[in-house]
This record gives sequence, structure tokens and C-alpha cells, in this order.
Amino acid sequence: MLSIAYNNDRFFSQGQQQNIYMNFSLPVTYRSFLPRFYRLASVSILSNMMVPLAGLCDTAFLGHLEDIRYLAGVILGSILFDYLYRVLKFIRSGTNAITAQAVGRDDEEGILLAILRSGLIALIIAFILIILQYPIEKIGFTLLSGSPDIEVSGIEYFNARIWGAPAVLLNFVFIGWFLGREMKAAIFLLSFVGNFSNVGLDYLMIYRWGWGSMGAGLATAISQYLALFVAIIFMIVSVKWHGISGILKKVLDKQEFKSIIALKGNILIRFLALISAYSIFTNLSALLGTEILAANGLLLQIALLSQFTVQGIGMTLQTLTGNFKGKGTIEQILPLLVVSIINSLVIALTFAMIPFLFPETIFNLLTNHQEISQATIKYTLWLLPLLSLTATAFMLEGYFIGLKESAILRNGVLIAFFIGFSPLAILSYYWQNNHLLWSGLTAYMGTLMITLFIQLPKVQSNHIPIES
Repeated sequence: MLSIAYNNDRFFSQGQQQNIYMNFSLPVTYRSFLPRFYRLASVSILSNMMVPLAGLCDTAFLGHLEDIRYLAGVILGSILFDYLYRVLKFIRSGTNAITAQAVGRDDEEGILLAILRSGLIALIIAFILIILQYPIEKIGFTLLSGSPDIEVSGIEYFNARIWGAPAVLLNFVFIGWFLGREMKAAIFLLSFVGNFSNVGLDYLMIYRWGWGSMGAGLATAISQYLALFVAIIFMIVSVKWHGISGILKKVLDKQEFKSIIALKGNILIRFLALISAYSIFTNLSALLGTEILAANGLLLQIALLSQFTVQGIGMTLQTLTGNFKGKGTIEQILPLLVVSIINSLVIALTFAMIPFLFPETIFNLLTNHQEISQATIKYTLWLLPLLSLTATAFMLEGYFIGLKESAILRNGVLIAFFIGFSPLAILSYYWQNNHLLWSGLTAYMGTLMITLFIQLPKVQSNHIPIES
């Protein structure tokens, strides 16, 4: 029988944890999972934060080259990868939900099948991307606007980085699988190796060897394979492989694959709706003028940094919700949701309040163009409702994904996009009004939050057995 060695690392002994948390006047349902929640959330947040920080290092290396076309080309090419890979993060969320429920049931076979099936799906998608790289490149750079020199630089970056697609998507699978098993050391080390090797390779390929945008693309692709190597080692040492032949025969079970594809497909729609809203927001910003585009871009950087941080809590919520569901300890799910919302709101409001309270200090760090700084300050107030609603909506999404109620999530994002966002976005273009554009993005998150919140009692009752 195949068995898996579960990760039981602790920062404190059980007795120390009880002494620390018993001092708080909290209900038992909260005290029992809070230490576990904060340990996993801290690692998830830290690993998520490494992504934008490594991106800043890429920009710094390219930005110090004499020829600025390399930086401009990579920025252009990165838009394609941001869209592709952010959409494909549905693989991570789906794997996390399936694994966490299998762990909760002590289903050792199901845990391994989760990564094998998800890994197979990831590889199929990755190879499709590589096979179709030429049409993707042509269509992408036709839609993106840039001078011929910048476009050539962007294509060089794209053609180098696309070969990392199998590693990127498999790493999504591994991160979801490690989160589902609460393997904190594996999550941290995978993120650390992937992002910091990228910085080191950038130094060699861009600064030392002068490979420009192609070097930036190669550095990113190679760093993903190094991270994948670390992930495979963790998998090998945590799984006892006797009985694997019987497991492999079940990987292609049609009914199970149908269920997995339905789950991941609905989560895919979630990512498509969110990223499409932000893409349309950026395109409409450009139509409102260069100054508005720059101002909105600066505010979006703060919004995205907040989202990366909050997503760390959302992934923790997914993991523990799935685990509690698998174990049958569903009475802890609502307290977990409450804790997640409170913590995510604290983070979101912090990100929103700092530029609101210290606008000139923050925006002068980001740009030395005073006209851009002043334009940005006019719209800073929108960060308060947008980031607050985003944090709450993301937590509700994590709750529904953890319970594998992805159809509700799919319906919610479609309502948010077509009823919440689209009408205000159209009006903002018609009236050429940036406040209306920001209200559209805020309405997307508000509509999504309300739509999911309405479904909360029904879903909760469906997953709580009626006591006789």
C-alpha cells in the first residue's frame, strides 16, 4: 500500500502553542486552528511576495542598460505572459482544493492521484503553448503596440521564455499540492529558488553577458526549471513508492478526470473574468490619455501588491477549508472564513491607507514626473473601497474553491463582469471619465462579493449534516 509521510513541522511545541493561545479569550473553534492558520498563511504570503519582488529586480537590470528598447520590449512581452500564466493559475487552485480534501480524509491514494492527474493536465496545456508559440506570438504582438525595435526585443524575450512553460505549469501544480499537504518548507524553498535564481541569472545573462531581452527570457525559463527540480526532490522524499503501479492505472479514470476538468474549468473562468476586467481597465486608461494611463498604472501596482499578499491568505483558506471538509470538522469552516476575512481586510486597508495618508512620499518614490504624481493623487481614494472589496471577495472565492463549489464561483464572476463592471466601463469611455472607470473595477469586486455572500447560507447548509 502506498503511503505518504505527512509534514508535521512546528515552530512551537503543542504545549507552548496551547499556553500562548489560551491566554486569548477566543472560542475553542478558533483556538484550535489559529496557530496552524498563521504558520501556513505566513509562508504563503511570503512566497507570493517573492514574485513581484523578483520582477522589480528584472526591471532594474534592464533599466540600467544603455539601450532602453530591451526594457520596453520585455515590458511588452511580459504582458502576454502575465495574461497566459495568471489565467493558468487555475491549475494551482484546483490542485490545492482536491489535495486538501484528500488529506482531510486520510486518502493517501487520492493525494498522489491529485498531483498525477493535475500534472498530466498541466503538461498537456504546456505542450500546446509550445506548439502554438508562433501564432500566439503573432496574434499577441499584433494586438500590442510598439515600435519595430521594441517589438523585435519583445519577440526575442517571448521566444526564450516560452520554453519554460512546462516548468511554470508543473510548479503551479506542485505549489497547490504542497499547500494542500501544508508542506511549508517545500513551498518556501520552491519560491526562493525560483525567484532568486532568476535574479542571479539576470545578472549573468543581462549585465555580464549582454544578452538583453533574450537573456531576461532565458533567465526566467531556467529559474523555473531549477524550482521544478527542487519540487520533484520534495515529492520523491515525501512519498513511498511501493504500490505505484496500481495507482498509475487509476490516473486516467474517466469519471474522476471529468470531475477535475469541471472544477478547474470553472476556476479558469474566474481567472479569465478577473484578468479581462483589469486588461480592459488598462486599455480604457490608455484611451483617456497618457497621463491617466500612467496614474492608473501606478495605483494598479499598489493594488496588485495588495492582491498578491491577500492571495496568500486565500490559498491558506482554500487549504484548511478543504482539509476540514475532508475530515468532517465542518464546524470550523465558518470561523476560518471569519478569521481570513479579518486578516485580509487588515492587509488591504494598510496598502490602501499608506498612499492615501502619504501620497507625495509614495508617488515621488515611483516617479519623478510631478504631473503624474498629482494626477495619481486625485484617484488614490478609490484604493480604499477597491482593495477592501477585493480582499473580502477573494476570501469568499477561497471558501467556495476549498469546498469544490466552483460552479457558484463561475456564475459569480460572470455576473460581476457583465453586470458590475461592463456597464460602468462603457460609460467611462463614453463620458471620458476616469472616476467612472475606477467605479467599474470597484463594482466588479462589490458585485462578486455580494453574489457569493448570498450563496453562503445555502452552501453552508449543504455541507453541514443535519443532526438527528
